Amino acid sequence: MRSTNGGSGQLWAISDLHIGYAENRALVEEMRPESDDDWLLVAGDVAETVADVRWALGTLAARFRRVVWAPGNHELWTHPRDTVTLRGEARYRHLVEVCRELGVTTPEDPYPVWEGAGGPAVVAPLFLLYDYSFLPPGCATKEEGLAYAQGTGIVCSDEYLLHPDPHPSREDWCLARVAETERRLAELPGDLPAVLVNHYPLDRHPTEVLWYPEFAMWCGTRLTADWHRRFRVDTVVYGHLHIPRTTWHEGVRFEEVSVGYPREWRKRSTPPGRLRRILPKPSSKETAR
Repeated sequence: MRSTNGGSGQLWAISDLHIGYAENRALVEEMRPESDDDWLLVAGDVAETVADVRWALGTLAARFRRVVWAPGNHELWTHPRDTVTLRGEARYRHLVEVCRELGVTTPEDPYPVWEGAGGPAVVAPLFLLYDYSFLPPGCATKEEGLAYAQGTGIVCSDEYLLHPDPHPSREDWCLARVAETERRLAELPGDLPAVLVNHYPLDRHPTEVLWYPEFAMWCGTRLTADWHRRFRVDTVVYGHLHIPRTTWHEGVRFEEVSVGYPREWRKRSTPPGRLRRILPKPSSKETAR
């Protein structure tokens, strides 16, 4: 890679591949870089089983110069159809080791520097979870929020499949992840912009368009709401919401890059599985391919 803004290669992003669906697996089989120097950011929810995660990330790592992965909630599920029965932290660490075998960068590795076109920029994959602080209107506590969600019939499957072991709760795990990640981000060089890659949006504003607003409880934490200002952030890349779009918040670009489920992407006018270009920055008429 070259270390100037005119360097080769492009930095692409995608998330929520959900390859348990045959149609989505076929999309991954067709994903290709445009040059030998292209990187790909994968912002979580690749699949529910370790074998499927290994296949998808291994397939992509064989094609792109570098693949960077941030975990989603689905990878962390202890799903009844997965032969790997690890829970919580142990499952996450196992996935990190799988990624390292494949040469895929994880949140536990040194943050790489993108030195291709539009760079240089630090690329920071994050693993932060959520803490139920995106509460529905009128709710003051997690318990009130969960009761409200249950009354609407909208409850995330994490409540049954995502175990926080050995942490007392998912919000405790989230707090620990936020503290460690905040420490690492504070150590980034001040002369380089950063591309933050997380499964969940770092600010609540993207959840304002959810069809079911109560689902926001499982979409992040208020503890990261100022990170795009505190740190020198160029772009926040995220998924989870299955609402691919570009928003600007306080001068910072937020890119939701999810594929989503077939029942969702079939309704869209754009072809599914298109990679979103992060760097060099696309024009307003060119946000994906």
